[in-house]
Amino acid sequence: MRSTSISLGITALMASSLTGCSSSADYAAVCVDPETEERVADDQCDDDSDYNGTGAGFFWYYLAARSVVPGVGSTVTGGTYNGRTLNGTVQRGGLPTTGGSTVKSSTTKGGFGGSSRGFG
Repeated sequence: MRSTSISLGITALMASSLTGCSSSADYAAVCVDPETEERVADDQCDDDSDYNGTGAGFFWYYLAARSVVPGVGSTVTGGTYNGRTLNGTVQRGGLPTTGGSTVKSSTTKGGFGGSSRGFG
């Protein structure tokens, strides 16, 4: 009886450590066409390189925690293409495609299946 209780307690502890705590990232990135400044589907961005004013394709556009998430097809403002200058955690993709919420309320980091990346 006692060994069963201990096993269940250890199992519960292990499960909670795998899921981790859910907290918001400091920045989140959406995929953008720099020629039009419009958000596109996040799966269009597959490269870690930053847009530096030249080059064709789609690039990650980084938004701070208090920024409003633009919907796909909307113009982006208030962010940066230069992710190397950011201090804190960054989540690439995974924001609502319809936009409207803030980055902080839409992001999670850590735990099982987390997709954040640390900077700084």
